Amino acid sequence: MAVNYIELPYETDALEPVITKRTIEFHYGKHLKTYVDKTNDLIKGTEFENMSLEDIVKKADGALFNNAGQVLNHNLYFMQFEPQGSGKPIGKLEKAIDETFGSFENFTKEFEAAGISLFGSGWVFLIKDKDGKLSIEKGQNAENPITKGMKTVLVIDVWEHAYYLDYQNRRADYLKLVWNIIDWDEAEKRFEV
Repeated sequence: MAVNYIELPYETDALEPVITKRTIEFHYGKHLKTYVDKTNDLIKGTEFENMSLEDIVKKADGALFNNAGQVLNHNLYFMQFEPQGSGKPIGKLEKAIDETFGSFENFTKEFEAAGISLFGSGWVFLIKDKDGKLSIEKGQNAENPITKGMKTVLVIDVWEHAYYLDYQNRRADYLKLVWNIIDWDEAEKRFEV
Protein backbone atom coordinates (compact mmCIF):
# COMPACT_ATOMS: atom_id res chain seq x y z
CA MET A 1 0.00 0.00 0.00
CA ALA A 2 1.51 3.28 -1.08
CA VAL A 3 1.64 6.37 1.11
CA ASN A 4 -0.76 8.84 -0.46
CA TYR A 5 -0.03 12.42 -1.45
CA ILE A 6 -2.99 14.26 0.09
CA GLU A 7 -5.19 16.56 -1.91
CA LEU A 8 -5.72 19.93 -0.28
CA PRO A 9 -9.35 20.76 0.57
CA TYR A 10 -8.77 24.37 -0.54
CA GLU A 11 -7.15 26.22 -3.44
CA THR A 12 -3.45 27.10 -3.20
CA ASP A 13 -4.29 30.79 -2.75
CA ALA A 14 -7.16 30.26 -0.27
CA LEU A 15 -5.11 30.82 2.90
CA GLU A 16 -3.79 34.24 1.86
CA PRO A 17 -2.61 36.50 3.36
CA VAL A 18 -1.61 34.22 6.26
CA ILE A 19 0.03 31.62 3.99
CA THR A 20 0.50 32.69 0.39
CA LYS A 21 -0.01 30.71 -2.78
CA ARG A 22 3.75 30.85 -3.39
CA THR A 23 4.45 29.21 -0.03
CA ILE A 24 1.76 26.53 -0.56
CA GLU A 25 3.21 25.76 -4.01
CA PHE A 26 6.67 25.20 -2.53
CA HIS A 27 5.72 23.71 0.83
CA TYR A 28 2.89 21.40 -0.27
CA GLY A 29 3.80 21.12 -3.95
CA LYS A 30 7.49 20.39 -3.56
CA HIS A 31 8.47 19.61 0.06
CA LEU A 32 5.57 17.31 0.94
CA LYS A 33 5.58 15.68 -2.51
CA THR A 34 9.29 14.86 -2.11
CA TYR A 35 8.70 13.30 1.34
CA VAL A 36 5.84 11.19 -0.05
CA ASP A 37 7.89 10.00 -3.02
CA LYS A 38 10.92 9.21 -0.86
CA THR A 39 8.81 7.31 1.68
CA ASN A 40 7.26 5.22 -1.09
CA ASP A 41 10.71 4.46 -2.51
CA LEU A 42 12.00 3.41 0.92
CA ILE A 43 9.11 1.06 1.75
CA LYS A 44 9.20 -0.89 -1.52
CA GLY A 45 9.91 -4.55 -0.84
CA THR A 46 10.18 -4.08 2.94
CA GLU A 47 8.06 -5.04 5.94
CA PHE A 48 6.70 -1.47 5.87
CA GLU A 49 5.21 -1.76 2.40
CA ASN A 50 1.69 -2.68 3.59
CA MET A 51 1.62 -0.65 6.81
CA SER A 52 -0.38 2.51 7.42
CA LEU A 53 1.57 5.75 7.55
CA GLU A 54 1.01 5.93 11.32
CA ASP A 55 2.43 2.42 11.83
CA ILE A 56 5.44 3.24 9.67
CA VAL A 57 6.18 6.28 11.82
CA LYS A 58 5.77 4.25 15.02
CA LYS A 59 8.12 1.48 13.89
CA ALA A 60 10.66 2.99 11.48
CA ASP A 61 13.98 4.67 12.10
CA GLY A 62 16.62 6.46 10.07
CA ALA A 63 15.73 7.82 6.65
CA LEU A 64 12.36 6.07 6.55
CA PHE A 65 11.30 7.55 9.89
CA ASN A 66 12.46 11.01 8.81
CA ASN A 67 10.53 10.95 5.53
CA ALA A 68 7.39 9.19 6.82
CA GLY A 69 7.34 11.43 9.90
CA GLN A 70 7.47 14.49 7.68
CA VAL A 71 4.58 13.14 5.59
CA LEU A 72 2.45 12.51 8.69
CA ASN A 73 3.22 15.91 10.22
CA HIS A 74 2.59 17.76 6.97
CA ASN A 75 -0.69 15.91 6.38
CA LEU A 76 -1.92 16.92 9.83
CA TYR A 77 -0.69 20.48 9.27
CA PHE A 78 -2.25 21.09 5.85
CA MET A 79 -5.56 19.41 6.67
CA GLN A 80 -6.25 21.61 9.73
CA PHE A 81 -6.65 24.85 7.78
CA GLU A 82 -9.62 26.55 6.18
CA PRO A 83 -9.69 29.89 4.36
CA GLN A 84 -11.64 31.88 6.94
CA GLY A 85 -10.71 29.86 10.02
CA SER A 86 -13.37 29.05 12.56
CA GLY A 87 -12.38 31.45 15.31
CA LYS A 88 -11.88 29.49 18.50
CA PRO A 89 -12.38 25.92 19.62
CA ILE A 90 -15.82 24.87 20.81
CA GLY A 91 -17.21 21.89 22.63
CA LYS A 92 -15.05 19.41 24.51
CA LEU A 93 -11.80 20.81 23.13
CA GLU A 94 -12.64 24.32 24.31
CA LYS A 95 -13.38 22.97 27.80
CA ALA A 96 -10.14 20.96 27.87
CA ILE A 97 -8.08 23.98 26.73
CA ASP A 98 -9.67 26.17 29.40
CA GLU A 99 -9.06 23.54 32.09
CA THR A 100 -5.45 22.99 31.05
CA PHE A 101 -4.29 26.49 30.15
CA GLY A 102 -6.78 28.73 31.94
CA SER A 103 -8.13 30.27 28.73
CA PHE A 104 -7.80 30.12 24.97
CA GLU A 105 -5.70 33.31 25.09
CA ASN A 106 -3.26 31.72 27.56
CA PHE A 107 -3.08 28.62 25.37
CA THR A 108 -2.19 30.62 22.25
CA LYS A 109 0.48 32.57 24.15
CA GLU A 110 2.07 29.36 25.46
CA PHE A 111 1.85 27.70 22.05
CA GLU A 112 3.45 30.68 20.29
CA ALA A 113 6.19 30.85 22.95
CA ALA A 114 6.96 27.15 22.37
CA GLY A 115 7.22 27.77 18.62
CA ILE A 116 9.44 30.82 19.03
CA SER A 117 11.75 29.04 21.47
CA LEU A 118 12.23 25.90 19.36
CA PHE A 119 15.79 26.09 18.12
CA GLY A 120 16.21 25.11 14.51
CA SER A 121 13.63 23.17 12.54
CA GLY A 122 10.65 21.34 13.89
CA TRP A 123 7.04 21.32 14.98
CA VAL A 124 4.84 22.53 17.81
CA PHE A 125 2.02 20.21 18.80
CA LEU A 126 -1.10 20.41 20.93
CA ILE A 127 -1.36 16.80 22.03
CA LYS A 128 -3.73 14.61 23.95
CA ASP A 129 -2.31 11.80 26.09
CA LYS A 130 -3.97 8.44 26.76
CA ASP A 131 -5.88 9.96 29.69
CA GLY A 132 -7.26 12.78 27.52
CA LYS A 133 -5.03 15.47 29.04
CA LEU A 134 -3.70 18.22 26.78
CA SER A 135 -0.17 19.58 26.61
CA ILE A 136 2.05 21.53 24.24
CA GLU A 137 5.07 19.63 22.91
CA LYS A 138 7.94 20.66 20.68
CA GLY A 139 9.41 18.22 18.19
CA GLN A 140 12.66 18.46 16.27
CA ASN A 141 12.93 17.46 12.63
CA ALA A 142 10.38 14.66 11.92
CA GLU A 143 9.36 13.86 15.50
CA ASN A 144 5.69 13.08 16.09
CA PRO A 145 3.93 12.40 19.42
CA ILE A 146 2.42 9.20 17.98
CA THR A 147 5.74 7.51 18.80
CA LYS A 148 5.01 8.15 22.50
CA GLY A 149 1.41 6.98 22.36
CA MET A 150 -0.06 10.47 22.11
CA LYS A 151 -2.54 11.99 19.68
CA THR A 152 -1.94 15.21 17.72
CA VAL A 153 -4.82 17.65 18.02
CA LEU A 154 -3.09 20.60 16.33
CA VAL A 155 0.36 21.04 14.81
CA ILE A 156 2.23 24.03 13.43
CA ASP A 157 5.26 23.65 11.21
CA VAL A 158 8.15 25.87 12.28
CA TRP A 159 10.61 24.71 9.66
CA GLU A 160 11.68 27.81 7.73
CA HIS A 161 10.12 26.54 4.50
CA ALA A 162 6.69 26.89 6.17
CA TYR A 163 6.95 30.64 6.61
CA TYR A 164 10.16 32.12 5.17
CA LEU A 165 8.78 33.26 1.80
CA ASP A 166 6.00 35.15 3.59
CA TYR A 167 7.64 36.24 6.86
CA GLN A 168 11.41 35.85 6.34
CA ASN A 169 12.91 35.46 9.84
CA ARG A 170 9.74 36.64 11.65
CA ARG A 171 8.57 33.26 12.96
CA ALA A 172 6.64 35.01 15.76
CA ASP A 173 4.49 36.90 13.23
CA TYR A 174 3.65 33.67 11.41
CA LEU A 175 2.72 31.94 14.68
CA LYS A 176 0.48 34.82 15.72
CA LEU A 177 -1.40 34.94 12.40
CA VAL A 178 -1.84 31.22 11.79
CA TRP A 179 -4.74 31.13 14.30
CA ASN A 180 -6.78 32.98 11.65
CA ILE A 181 -6.91 29.91 9.41
CA ILE A 182 -7.30 27.05 11.92
CA ASP A 183 -10.24 24.73 11.31
CA TRP A 184 -11.27 24.10 14.92
CA ASP A 185 -13.88 21.56 13.78
CA GLU A 186 -11.01 19.42 12.50
CA ALA A 187 -9.11 19.89 15.77
CA GLU A 188 -12.23 18.90 17.70
CA LYS A 189 -12.55 15.69 15.66
CA ARG A 190 -8.93 14.81 16.40
CA PHE A 191 -9.45 15.54 20.09
CA GLU A 192 -12.54 13.33 20.33
CA VAL A 193 -10.95 10.30 18.65
